[in-house]
Amino acid sequence: MKYRSLKEEINILELGLPPKKNDGFLGGRLDPKEASLVLIPVPWEVTVSFADGTAKAPDNIRTASHQLDLETYHYIKPYTAGIAMFETDKYVLKLSNKTRKKALKVIEAIEAGENCKKELKYVNEVSKAINSNVYEASLKRLKRGKFVAVVGGDHSCPLGLIKAINDTSNEDFGILHVDAHHDLREAYEGFTYSHASIFYNVLQECKNVSKLVQVGIRDYSKEEAQRMLDLGEKGACLYDTHMQSQLASGKSLEDVFMPYIEQLPQNVYLSIDIDGLEPLNCPNTGTPVPGGLRYGELEHLIFMVVKSGRNILGFDLCEVGDSENGWDANVGARVLYQLCGALLASQGKIEFR
Repeated sequence: MKYRSLKEEINILELGLPPKKNDGFLGGRLDPKEASLVLIPVPWEVTVSFADGTAKAPDNIRTASHQLDLETYHYIKPYTAGIAMFETDKYVLKLSNKTRKKALKVIEAIEAGENCKKELKYVNEVSKAINSNVYEASLKRLKRGKFVAVVGGDHSCPLGLIKAINDTSNEDFGILHVDAHHDLREAYEGFTYSHASIFYNVLQECKNVSKLVQVGIRDYSKEEAQRMLDLGEKGACLYDTHMQSQLASGKSLEDVFMPYIEQLPQNVYLSIDIDGLEPLNCPNTGTPVPGGLRYGELEHLIFMVVKSGRNILGFDLCEVGDSENGWDANVGARVLYQLCGALLASQGKIEFR
């Protein structure tokens, strides 16, 4: 890809010309060296336990973003701060497909009451290597003063980024996690770095994470529910049923969300699994669950973090499914742009209202 300077990027984007197929996010071609925010695509979905297709999400979202208009209501011209999305690593995508086949053998063996130690070892080793790859890529950009986000892939993808932020931060930070699931299982199905284990691993490996606030949770195991309780003051969860009952009784989104936002420290990382939304927004995500947030509710939740004066250090968007009509990617691209705007606004790179 032939890169453009930030000045050239702004001028071309504002012309509103149709992007070319291979252009980057929003049709941009910004040199990452001139970006305030860099997006790292991670086409990885080895341990998914239901439907697949999320490994294609980074490219699908990039393509879908070409039909987005650049103006947003809350965030004033996010693109002018410089947003660059790296090209998807085709080797990682191929490795995901190869490793997924071995993971399926492990899952089939478990269901049959057997084991596949060789395949399980391979999956865990390769997953660890991918996490290290994301960690190094994130650390490199953070040390250069960039803000970094991950576009998955399944929800195991952002561990490397969160660890990189942990290792470069002098202060503690909280995580606001929107999802249908707790993702607090330990080594689910034997996979150390499962999509269902991301926040178990984060809490084990990232000592600067002082608070985990979860929103939209509605499908979870006894193990995970107990683990959330065991976190004590370090954890808080707005379960979807509780959220819906409060909204049904006439409470505003501000009334429902603010008690949870207020529990976050000054510095915040946002982790968004698209299945936190109602399935009509994400019908082809890996594990869709009835209920969840409406798109506008998620948008407002994110903006409330900005409006509260907190600093967003980074974010991830994961589990966007693959569909023939591109609907999932269309929603994913819009959520991603909202996240970009929120981070840049919270860091004073753009204005907001």
